[in-house]
Amino acid sequence: MAYAIGHISGCHLNPAVTIGLATAGRFATKEVPGYIVAQLVGACIAAGVLYAIASGAAPFNVSDGFAANGYGAHSPGGYSMTAALAIGLCLTLVHLVTIPVTNTSVNPARSTSQALFVGDWAVSQLWLFWVAPIVGAILAGLISKRLND
Repeated sequence: MAYAIGHISGCHLNPAVTIGLATAGRFATKEVPGYIVAQLVGACIAAGVLYAIASGAAPFNVSDGFAANGYGAHSPGGYSMTAALAIGLCLTLVHLVTIPVTNTSVNPARSTSQALFVGDWAVSQLWLFWVAPIVGAILAGLISKRLND
């Protein structure tokens, strides 16, 4: 996507990235809400396409999680919320190690799109998958700003 739309929008497909860039002073704060709305709409449309494709398979059941992020009883491996906090330490490890922990998403828009289809527990746990990446993005933005000052 960076090649397809990077020259148009900077390819912010992740609200945490947008917030981090705004915190670092590299993106206009007034544009953040519009970007986040567009990111959520795009993620929900993509989830709808995935749902339409997956629901054609006989064993598919949206209540099995549909890749919605979860912790505790809703973690693929039964991990608690504190295990999920460690996910943000390294993006590479997130994708290589933690898919069985929380279904791994460091993109709040992607997390929201899946949770809307699952409903119930996925929506009630969604807050963590917004807070953790955004706190990480703000910290990264502040550190970046400090290092560049």
